[in-house]
Amino acid sequence: MSPVDTGRIEAAVAEILAAIGDDATRPGLLTTPQRVAESYAEFFAGVGVDPVPLLSDDIEMQTDPGERGELVLLRDIALRSICEHHLLPFTGVAHVAYLPAERLVGIGRIARVVETVASRPQLQERLGEDVVAALESGLAPHGVLVVIDARHGCVGARGPRQAESSTVTVASRGALADPVRRAEVMSLIGGRG
Repeated sequence: MSPVDTGRIEAAVAEILAAIGDDATRPGLLTTPQRVAESYAEFFAGVGVDPVPLLSDDIEMQTDPGERGELVLLRDIALRSICEHHLLPFTGVAHVAYLPAERLVGIGRIARVVETVASRPQLQERLGEDVVAALESGLAPHGVLVVIDARHGCVGARGPRQAESSTVTVASRGALADPVRRAEVMSLIGGRG
C-alpha cells in the first residue's frame, strides 16, 4: 500500500474549511491543512499493514510444557485510534492475554500489533477482533483474550456528549473463550494481580 497522500489531504482540509465558511488562507489556519495531513499520516499508518509479521521474532520454547507458564498478560497498552464513522479519535487501553503453545513473542511486539491495528479507520469492536486474529495467526496459542476500554470523541464531543463514559469490548478465542478461563483473566486485569 502506498503512503498517505498528504497533498490530497491538504486540499481536502482546505475545502472543508471553505465549506464551513472560514478562510484557509488566514494566518491562524494557513498551516492547518499541512498539520492535519501530517497527523493523518500518523493516525492511519496501519492502513494496509499486516500486523502478523510483527510477531516474527517469536521463539520456540525449549522447555517442558509445565515450565512455560500458564498465561502471558500485558495490561494497559495505551491506544489511540480513529472511529471510522466520524473520523474522531478514541483513546484508551488494551489488555492482551494469550496462553502460549509452542511459541512466545517479545512483549513489545504485542504492543506493536495493537498500535498497528489501531492506526487505521477502526471500530473498537473490530479492533479487538483484529488483534486476536493477528495473535492467533502469528503465535498459534491455546487461547487469546483482548479487552479494550476506550473513550470516544464522537460520544464525548458531539451527539450525547458523554465525555466521561467509556466503552469496554472483549474479544476471545480458544481456551480463553471459555467463561471460567475468561473470568480468571478478567480478574487479573481488574484486580491488578
